[in-house]
Amino acid sequence: MKKSVVAVGVIVALGVVWTGASWFTGKQLESRLAEMVVQANSEIKRSAPEAGIELSYQNYQRGVFTSRMQVVVKPVAGNQTAWLKPGQSVVLDEVVSHGPFPLAQLKSFNVIPSMAFARTVLVNNEVTKPLFELANNQSPFEINTRISYAGGTHSDIALKALNYEKGNDKVAFSGGHFQLEADRDGKNVSLTGEAESGLVNAVNEYDQKVQLTFNNLNVSGNSRMTGFDERVGDQRLSLDKMTIGVEGKELAVLEGMVLNGKSDLSKDGKSINTQLDYTLNSLKVQNQDLGTGKLSLKIGNIDGQAWHEFSQKYSKESQALLSDAALQQNPVVYQQQAMAVLFNNLPILLKGEPVITVAPLSWKNSKGETNFNLSLFLKNPAPAEPQTLAQEVDRSVKSLDSKLTIPMDMATEFMTQIAKLEGYGEEDAGKLANQQVKGLAAMGQMFRITKLEDNTISTSLQYANGQVTLNGDKMPLEDFVGMFGMPGLGIPEPAAPAVPLAPQQ
Repeated sequence: MKKSVVAVGVIVALGVVWTGASWFTGKQLESRLAEMVVQANSEIKRSAPEAGIELSYQNYQRGVFTSRMQVVVKPVAGNQTAWLKPGQSVVLDEVVSHGPFPLAQLKSFNVIPSMAFARTVLVNNEVTKPLFELANNQSPFEINTRISYAGGTHSDIALKALNYEKGNDKVAFSGGHFQLEADRDGKNVSLTGEAESGLVNAVNEYDQKVQLTFNNLNVSGNSRMTGFDERVGDQRLSLDKMTIGVEGKELAVLEGMVLNGKSDLSKDGKSINTQLDYTLNSLKVQNQDLGTGKLSLKIGNIDGQAWHEFSQKYSKESQALLSDAALQQNPVVYQQQAMAVLFNNLPILLKGEPVITVAPLSWKNSKGETNFNLSLFLKNPAPAEPQTLAQEVDRSVKSLDSKLTIPMDMATEFMTQIAKLEGYGEEDAGKLANQQVKGLAAMGQMFRITKLEDNTISTSLQYANGQVTLNGDKMPLEDFVGMFGMPGLGIPEPAAPAVPLAPQQ
């Protein structure tokens, strides 16, 4: 009898403790909501100011074991270029189970003590209605997030399978699973996930039926915040296959696409080194095998503070362009202005004297491989005004070294495939390609731009201190530019002395 009483007492005590702990952690979570919203809004403003949106929460109802609320995404007041129009909003329903052992978390047999476990789904409204139509009137995703007592989060994101068809429009998606982790302050973030397949049928501006499919998409990445308020980290994206079709005919097939990006700080923590590697295992256009390609691009010595300044100025000026209603009515002028904003701010990045390396950019087929390599050493422009073309270039360029090699057989094979795409037969395509490549080689030699050795077209170009070396021949920069009929390139020529007119006889 005493044992039974003791057991009941223990169970009651545990229940009281659990209830009290759940109530306490629920109150803790409520006190952190405002902090989390401010943090999220700060990150949105920093990384995507053009979005013009902000987060808030509403309808918070705290219970002992479970709380409910809604997270609202809405446009920033007065922002005319926001992703959402005034009065529109995206609403997320949140059901939060309190720790230390959230009931919703226990359902998945996870017994790690946590502050809370949140289940998030999308609310069907005017803005999100098209997504619900794609997902058979269900939330197109569900997010289950575990919030630790340290403040970090682990989110399992499930994208629902989609199957929608109306007229010529069709969307089919296998669904996907992604995991997102972040620390309390959002400074360290990682994402991994995969989606098996997808298909989109639509009609383009020429009233043609277009189909896009993909298979086995995988993403992974991590990033961390630096002392100058910019992110560095590693990213990887791979796609086994993507096909593009028009009017029921397969137009292009891309296989084995892999993109790896990496950015890291230098040892002194003041500059960023980045690298981008891209590979494509196969490209076929209308069943013609065009080959494989790869690119390895490195940019080093990017001054961190200069990068932050560039990011801030470029974002601010781009936002100003987007808010110019008159400019938006003229896409051509808008693109010109946008490019001007980019190029006007690029000199900021020269502060750290960055180094750009391409090693290599290549394309390969069954007959050989074309390679392009480049090393470009830049420097912070001197304040003195240039008087000559060489001085203008030397203001920002320390040196350049580049080389291009094109095997004749490889080029002929590539041009043969292109000719076949244009409707030529096998024999005629080969003859045409042979003529084109030989003509290209001869023209390059005639203008001293390329050389032909060992059945390979090649060219090399080096530059430093106003001197160009083209295929081993040295010359001043002005002479090199003159080869292309572009003397001066905008550098004002000295005024010619006035010549008096001869007196009339």
